[in-house]
Amino acid sequence: MKIKKRNFLKNKKIKEIKEELGNYSIIIPKKAKVELLKIEDLPNILLINGEPLLMQTENKIIPTLKAVLSLEITEKYATVDMGAINFVIKGADIMSPGIVDADKTIVAGETIVIIEETHKKPIAIGTSLISGEEMIENSKGKAIENLHYVGDTIWDLKI
Repeated sequence: MKIKKRNFLKNKKIKEIKEELGNYSIIIPKKAKVELLKIEDLPNILLINGEPLLMQTENKIIPTLKAVLSLEITEKYATVDMGAINFVIKGADIMSPGIVDADKTIVAGETIVIIEETHKKPIAIGTSLISGEEMIENSKGKAIENLHYVGDTIWDLKI
């Protein structure tokens, strides 16, 4: 892993990021030191007080699993059954038949947390391709694009 660029962000940029995060803005506390890391072959990582809590993919900033776990974020979620877990933690997108429950307020294009059914722990972060209602009702088709999951390079990132 080679870091190409590392710099602290100004307050104006931090405020813009917090606005973009919406529900997830609590990840950046007041007076936090926010640092941008540009890493070769990985999305940009935002360190919040030294912790990799946010990442930037295709001009969209999303929380990492470490942020979701540490802050116990429970809104905008989809719960997958036991059969889907092995595929999800290998980077597969989430299909509608594997979803047993979802937040009904989800709309297509939102960042959501994928939770496993038994222990209710987050195992991935993704972008919804359909609404929360459709995720539960549909019996075929792709529902969520998997962006970050337990065991990937961002999960194992050591700074």
